[in-house]
Amino acid sequence: AFFKLPSDSFKYLGWCDIEEHDVRGNQLHCPRVREGPSEEELFFRGEEHILKKRKQVTDTEKWQKKLQENWENCAELNLSFQDLGDLYQLENFKRILQRLIRVEKLWLVDNSLTDLSALRLPRCRELNVNKNHFTSFKQLPKIPQIQHLSLAENNIMTLSGISDFRHTPLESLILKRNPCEFQERYRQLVFSSLPNLKMLDGIPKLPEDCSPPDIRAFFKMCTIL
Repeated sequence: AFFKLPSDSFKYLGWCDIEEHDVRGNQLHCPRVREGPSEEELFFRGEEHILKKRKQVTDTEKWQKKLQENWENCAELNLSFQDLGDLYQLENFKRILQRLIRVEKLWLVDNSLTDLSALRLPRCRELNVNKNHFTSFKQLPKIPQIQHLSLAENNIMTLSGISDFRHTPLESLILKRNPCEFQERYRQLVFSSLPNLKMLDGIPKLPEDCSPPDIRAFFKMCTIL
């Protein structure tokens, strides 16, 4: 048998489930938000003793937990690398995202995300969703105040939908290692769609980026990789 650490009985608990502390969600810059295994899986693992800590949660306790999570007052949060392979993990993750009404800087790197279009982040100025599975700009959350957006290493095929950001204060955009990066006159197309953009893929706007692309010629050409 393996030696169990004194903290073994707490290994599946969120910080809100641990008694006698007053730490709130807005005090955590890089929390782990995964839920613990299901009851069935705990029985399978022979860890059913942990279930005792999950039983008999009253409505009052649920409300107190929500107040302690306090996601509504987070201004800066890193929820990267959350390992959301199970559906219930993703549902809990999105539950937290929906409460981030005041977040200004948010990192969601490498979470296998595919669609956050139902989400609205009204105050978000900086969003990093690198290394996810987005295929279109339409799958991004509503971010009317965005200034810095990083989408490196996704699977965005075309620039369709990028003009939705025309009326935002977007200054910096990173699209490195997306298929759309290989489009003919890629930089000219991006800057013509986003005239207020100052930097693309870490490179400031250049004079040659300002000339309007020949859309007719663009559609007659293809890029061979």
